[in-house]
Parts: sequence; structure tokens; C-alpha cells
Amino acid sequence: MQTYAEISALREQIKRFKKDGHRIALVPTMGNLHEGHLNLVKKAHEQADIVIVSIFVNPMQFDNKDDLNRYPRTLEDDLNKLEHSGATLVFTPTPEVMYPQGMDKQTYIDVPGLSSILEGAARPGHFRGVTTIVGKLFNIVQPDVACFGEKDYQQLAIIRQMVTDLCMDITIINVPTAREIDGLAMSSRNNRLSIDDRQRAPAISRTMRWVCNAVRGGRRDFASLIEDAQDQLRAADIEPDEIHIRDAKTLEPITDASTQVVILMSAYLSNVRLIDNQVIDLNSETKTDAPSASA
Repeated sequence: MQTYAEISALREQIKRFKKDGHRIALVPTMGNLHEGHLNLVKKAHEQADIVIVSIFVNPMQFDNKDDLNRYPRTLEDDLNKLEHSGATLVFTPTPEVMYPQGMDKQTYIDVPGLSSILEGAARPGHFRGVTTIVGKLFNIVQPDVACFGEKDYQQLAIIRQMVTDLCMDITIINVPTAREIDGLAMSSRNNRLSIDDRQRAPAISRTMRWVCNAVRGGRRDFASLIEDAQDQLRAADIEPDEIHIRDAKTLEPITDASTQVVILMSAYLSNVRLIDNQVIDLNSETKTDAPSASA
């Protein structure tokens, strides 16, 4: 497994891959890798013969400096996991490499509409930071395929829109959310939970499943349903952050034309913010974690 920290050297290697006719998959990460990330690598192997993983804690997408500083950096362990998972190459740039002029002089990529609602409204500038860094990585690596987890549902929708709007010749593949045995969605932030918080955390996914079952059962009073879900979280000593029930395809409020809805949930345990989601089909009892993959 090769490791590169500079753009120019990485590009030279990618040119050699492409000259030899290799198909390239990219898995963008911020490190502190868990089984969910390794599932992305596994999926990437199914899509291409060269798998490039990026590890970069992107300061542009953090609206809280303390959150940025607390984000775990575990590069040595990450590289060991990736080598055993069969990654071909790992790109590990610094902020100075990715933002040589500083972030205040960086050209941005912004996806209007999708980036300003829901989590985007609660965290202004967050998704602009995500799309800017993902756009830069796409430009550097020039992958045929890029794999993203479904846990970050709105982010996945925004990246798909960016690829479509900017006519990028990249296929976006979504990978189902990896979960612990007790149902908690795997996340790098889980490592920051205290023992007590970790024991209470599965109440998030249980509450989400309860909301899903209520909607499947015909309940459509979404505002009061959300209030009931918030009460359930508080009863588990978890502080609800945002709970939304939206059209799964547009992320807009549900209409009579909606065929799928997504429950988007975020909550705090102590100072750790966790997210989860579930997509449900209004026309059947079938459930999925995210809509079908598309470029």
C-alpha cells in the first residue's frame, strides 16, 4: 500500500494507473476508521481495481473549533486497517496542502437549496466545506467511482447533486450504514462517548425505529410524532437536537406525491452529537436505509 501526502506525487501515480487502463475508486474519509469505513473500501473494491482512500480532517466543514480539535486523529491505526483491507493507496494531506492560500481565500463549491436546509440551516457553511473538499479530491484523483456512507444522508444527496450540476463523470455509490450489534450507527464520534453514554446511545436508533413503525402504521401527524420522539430521547437522558421527517428524494416537506420518507435524527449525549436516519416506503412495508444508488 502506497501513502502520499503531496498532490503532485499523487497525481503522477494516478497518471500511471490510468495509463495502464486501471479503473479507480475513491473513498474520502476523515480518518479514525471503523468497520463502516472499511465497508466503503470493500464496496470500492467491487467497483474498481484501484482503491484510493483519502484521510483528511477538513477544517472548512467544522463550525466549532473545539469540535475540530477534539476530532480523533489515529493515522497509524488507520493505515494499518487500510493495509489489511487491501487499499491500494492512501492520500494523507495537511490543511496547508489542501488550502495553500488559507481557507479565507479558497474558491468554494456551494450547492444551493439542499445545502441550506435541515442540517445546513443548523450548521451554516458546513456543507459548503464538504462539497469544496470533495470537489477538490475529485479533481485531484479523477476517480471513476466514489463511495459514501448512507449515514450522512443529506451529505450524500448534496454530493450527488454537485456531481450532476457540474457534469462530473463520476459514479456515486452509496453504502448502507454499518451498525453495532445493539443498533447504534457506527461513527468516529462513538469513541468519545463515556461508558454510561455508550449504554444509552442505542435509544437513538430505537426511537427512530419507533417513528418508522408509527409512519408505516398510518400516522401522519408528523409534528406531534416528532415531539413524541423527542420525549422518548429525553426519557433515555439523551438531548434531541434535530428530528425531521421529509420526502426522501427531495428532502422537502412531505406531499401527497411523496412515495418515500426519510427520518433524519440527531441528538447529543453529553457533548457528543450523533446522527442516524431511516428511509421508509409509504406504499409498502418494505424499508431501506437510503434510496437506490445513482450518479
